[in-house]
Amino acid sequence: MSRTEKPNVLIFLADDLGWNDVSYHGSPIRTPNIDRLVQSGVELDQHYVCPMCTPTRACLMTGRHPGRFGRHATVPSNPPVLPDGYETLAGALRNCGYDTGLFGKWHLGSDPKYSPNQFGFNHSYGSLAGGIDPYSHRYKEGPFSFTWHRNGELVEERGHTTDLIAQEAVSWIESRTSPWFCYVPFTAVHTPIRAPQHWIDRYADQRYDEDPAKDRSFKTYAAYASHMDWAVGQLIESLERLCQRDDTIVLFASDNGAIPSDALHDTDKYPGRHEEMPRLGSNLPLRGQKSQMYEGGIRTPAVVSWPGALRPRKLTTPMHVTDWMPTLCQLHDYIPQSEPQWDGFDIWPLLEERIDRIDRKPLFWNFRGNCFGARDGDWKLITDDKMDPEKSELFHLGTDPYETRDLASQQQERVHQLLGVIATERELDDSSKRDDVD
Repeated sequence: MSRTEKPNVLIFLADDLGWNDVSYHGSPIRTPNIDRLVQSGVELDQHYVCPMCTPTRACLMTGRHPGRFGRHATVPSNPPVLPDGYETLAGALRNCGYDTGLFGKWHLGSDPKYSPNQFGFNHSYGSLAGGIDPYSHRYKEGPFSFTWHRNGELVEERGHTTDLIAQEAVSWIESRTSPWFCYVPFTAVHTPIRAPQHWIDRYADQRYDEDPAKDRSFKTYAAYASHMDWAVGQLIESLERLCQRDDTIVLFASDNGAIPSDALHDTDKYPGRHEEMPRLGSNLPLRGQKSQMYEGGIRTPAVVSWPGALRPRKLTTPMHVTDWMPTLCQLHDYIPQSEPQWDGFDIWPLLEERIDRIDRKPLFWNFRGNCFGARDGDWKLITDDKMDPEKSELFHLGTDPYETRDLASQQQERVHQLLGVIATERELDDSSKRDDVD
């Protein structure tokens, strides 16, 4: 390990932020603080996640594919995902002597008795459930609508969620006396899209769409994203004030791709009514969106920064969100108390440029238990639970990164090889499923 023996770890996870929703990818959305992380760090050009929120969060916290915890973990889930006592990334770092805190969206169990405090976090604050109204802090109508909490105790507070998350996280960091792990999974830019007016006003002098409704919608979305970027900056500035920036590993990623409009989500299920949003995020030039297995659904902006330890550059090697737990554990020479069954790999030697490639098994995705994907080298296959070669899609990402040409009919041997990869991985699913969920 370079620099300090126990670097702080700060992980930002945006919610539904698309490939083309950051200015360093050419978006009109202004994200100067994320851009500065890219300038000072390793831009992860092929960082893969899952097509929706809960599965990505399960991957990050466990180093394992979500289907290992049951089909419900492969979709947005209110039932608990992790078995009681399961050692998460937070638990592992706590066992290494770290203070651990989560500020934002959990969504691995919406009942307070399955709060982050039960899974390795000393302090937690934010939404136990999924996307919430930024001002009322309410989730969709139903048993988990009241979801805002502090350490598993439901609380009522005033203010925009992005501001509240940033304030609580900064306050917590600035009061730590030992190495810390701070996980900040924002609720932005998930619907309902509501941004403070002064952030919307920053886009007032531009026209982004000839359709007035789409123009207004995009400006609100852009403001919501810029507000989140500001929150990223608040935490980085806190590190600089504390003289801890050079002693902190900072990771930023999104949990899945963007949605182009609010049609994917029925916003009327949220308490109150909200204006229709006909233009939101963008994953261009990638194909697809949130909830899809195309690149636009599972490849997101990502960067890791540790000044002085990691040389700033763009890294094009494919990697997966499951890689972070084994990477951070092995960086600390830590082996979890129970033998880890990680699906991810230690990528630190790659980040440090001690190696130029990872000898890893193919990437694998299970979405909803009926849509599957695998990537081996530049070959990527998408199929359904029927595993029918004739209905599977095959792309060569090296020559066709935007997935415009389905080569399945021309590459049957490759299709069958990747179907075999998927079949092998599916046999491992449900291996750590809770007994009390379907």
